[in-house]
Amino acid sequence: MIEAVGLTKRYGDKLAVDHISFTVQPGKVTGFLGPNGAGKSTTMRMIMGLDRPTDGSVTVNGAPYASFRSPLSEVGALLEAKAVHTGRSARNHLRALAATHGIKDSRVDEVIEMTGLTAVARRRVGGFSLGMGQRLGIATALLGDPRTLILDEPVNGLDPEGVLWVRNLVKYLASEGRTVFLSSHLMSEMALTADHLVVIGRGRIIADAPVAEVVARGTRATVRVRSPQATDLAARLAGADVQVNALEPGLLEVLGRTAEQIGDLAAANGVTLHELTPVSGSLEEAYMSLTQDEVEYHTTTPGAPAAANPTTVTTAEEAAR
Repeated sequence: MIEAVGLTKRYGDKLAVDHISFTVQPGKVTGFLGPNGAGKSTTMRMIMGLDRPTDGSVTVNGAPYASFRSPLSEVGALLEAKAVHTGRSARNHLRALAATHGIKDSRVDEVIEMTGLTAVARRRVGGFSLGMGQRLGIATALLGDPRTLILDEPVNGLDPEGVLWVRNLVKYLASEGRTVFLSSHLMSEMALTADHLVVIGRGRIIADAPVAEVVARGTRATVRVRSPQATDLAARLAGADVQVNALEPGLLEVLGRTAEQIGDLAAANGVTLHELTPVSGSLEEAYMSLTQDEVEYHTTTPGAPAAANPTTVTTAEEAAR
């Protein structure tokens, strides 16, 4: 379990993490989401004792990370896959870490095989691709067979097979009762992987709830309606709380009415329906809705007018410099 209470971090006059409290429960995959500059990496670094909180506290399995006598056995972390001596082979990198904890070479070989690095285990890490580096980082996190996993963007650079492997791996580890804390910018993948979400923006918690609840909160359910009398039906559905979009001739997208309500209205007015399909919102839509006022790095579409009041924004680390 990971428990943060009033966790705060300042870099000079920049408040990077603003008194956040959350709990990452064992037995489920908890996703950690937020725009660039939201405070995700800073929070993960404080969990791992790499940054000292300005205020508040965070514990892993009931204790501060720095207090563990065998940290690799308690927490496995992937925060920066490139933090490896490039002149060492993947196997020697893992053996060096294993030696600090009395971990046998057999476990090194086991995680190498588990992460698909067997064929390149004796190659120097400096020649690794981004995806191979990610696999090595995950192997490092798994080395001590820890109760808690903290993975920052673990699927970055992986091919589809690798992404699927990570998804199945973290789900399996959570099913064993382990704590899994996972960050990613890939909303579609997070929707398939996570059970619970913690969403952060400008250093504050925006949402802390199961995935389905976050999606429901951040989106409006829609209904696809196909009818040869779509124009007539659209007029009958019109109302202050209803939005009807014509996607193509004969096909409507309706917000603000349930499928049952639309079906009853169509039947009462003799309107023929060829399709009546409720469409749930996506995590991507919910995320964009929840974080639209929290984004520090704004972009524009080519040809679109620039913002009226452009703002220069820095990260917490840049502000500190």
